[in-house]
Amino acid sequence: MSAFTALPLTKSMIENLNAMGYDEMTPVQAESLPYVLKGEDLLAQAKTGSGKTAAFGIGLLHNLDVSLFRVQTLVMCPTRELAEQVAGELRRIARFKHNIKIVTLCGGVPFRPQEHSLSHQAHIVVGTPGRIEQHLRRETLSLNHVTTLVLDEADRMLDDGFEDSIETIMDYLPKRRQTLLFSATFPEPILTLSEKFQKKAQKVVVDAVHEENVIEQHFYESAWDAKPDVVADLLSTYQPASTLIFCNTKLHCRTLATALHKKGFSALAIHGDLEQKERTEVLVRFSNGSSPILVATDVAARGLDIGGLSAVINFDLPFEPEVYVHRIGRTGRAGKEGLAFSLMTPKERFRLEDINVMMGTAFETSDASALTPSAEESVAPPMVTLSINGGRRSKLRPGDILGALTKDGGIPGHCVGKIDCFDFYSYVAIERAMADQAEEALSTKKIKGRHFIIYRHE
Repeated sequence: MSAFTALPLTKSMIENLNAMGYDEMTPVQAESLPYVLKGEDLLAQAKTGSGKTAAFGIGLLHNLDVSLFRVQTLVMCPTRELAEQVAGELRRIARFKHNIKIVTLCGGVPFRPQEHSLSHQAHIVVGTPGRIEQHLRRETLSLNHVTTLVLDEADRMLDDGFEDSIETIMDYLPKRRQTLLFSATFPEPILTLSEKFQKKAQKVVVDAVHEENVIEQHFYESAWDAKPDVVADLLSTYQPASTLIFCNTKLHCRTLATALHKKGFSALAIHGDLEQKERTEVLVRFSNGSSPILVATDVAARGLDIGGLSAVINFDLPFEPEVYVHRIGRTGRAGKEGLAFSLMTPKERFRLEDINVMMGTAFETSDASALTPSAEESVAPPMVTLSINGGRRSKLRPGDILGALTKDGGIPGHCVGKIDCFDFYSYVAIERAMADQAEEALSTKKIKGRHFIIYRHE
């Protein structure tokens, strides 16, 4: 891998990247950044977690004219979660320059505060196509000065039916611009999109196939009604710290999560029927260690950048082998070993053959009866999540919650886990042994001069 010093970046940016722990470029960064910095169009294939945000973020921030207080970069993402992750990463990279304003425009939150923020202008807008289109139609957003457009996880945006919105937004953009298109796969609609909106795009392909020694892969043949039992045996045998289970339908998600609950596992389901607040809560509890199993559809899981994932289970094998590669690529990151388990009915054996052809492998099915589940009962997750009915709009910050727990509640700091503050509510993870004490402290003591309602999630 190459060092960032090999690129024509400013000294202040290099120093900030070093402070962030960005010592060497990932493959997608090394291949993409030279083109991005030169202002060329780019069509790049890279999975979530490959460093693609920095691959376009470093380049667009380097080329930004801070003195021009107009929207110069538009980044479109398929989900609110991914948009917020991207905006957060851009803000971290942007610390090398002062006064860079980044605004997120996503659905599921009130329109008026976004309109107010845009009235004071911004340099970079990150958002979802639907909400961006709304702002354009209401003339609360101007894209006349945009020099760089980024389509992140473009295949997921097309899968979710955003094609019409993307085409509408394109009509508001200057014809002369740089267009960067990032996608986990290159299906025909993506290539068509590239041909339509890009000019002489450079093509970069990385992480298309995973090294076998990084991700340990197993396939199991099972009757349909026995699948939940096989999943339970896998979880009990290998006991992964965190597991993402993929189903092809919302119904399968709900059914499997319920079945695992009955078997004593702490599992949450995420799918398209959830309200935004429910979805956020599920993701918080999964990422902070208070619920180590997440059951999801591809659509619901798209854009989720979940670090440190121990295992991926395909309860249903996907219809395309490329999607299989994308799914299992969520584990085994940063050189760590990961586990990938896939279940199939006898009639689905051909899907394994398709995967072997694409990946150049020769995987066979393993015997599910050879699994050795632990005789002990499922261990409760190490953390418990407490939710607070106040957030950023109540001027509540993570430091305030930490102080209320440690200084006022007498809870050791190492017992407090991840703290997430949103506009109207906050979440804090607490070690299970200290959960009662933490709940009492937050319920009875004031935080920033007022009482909040506390709810415990088990």
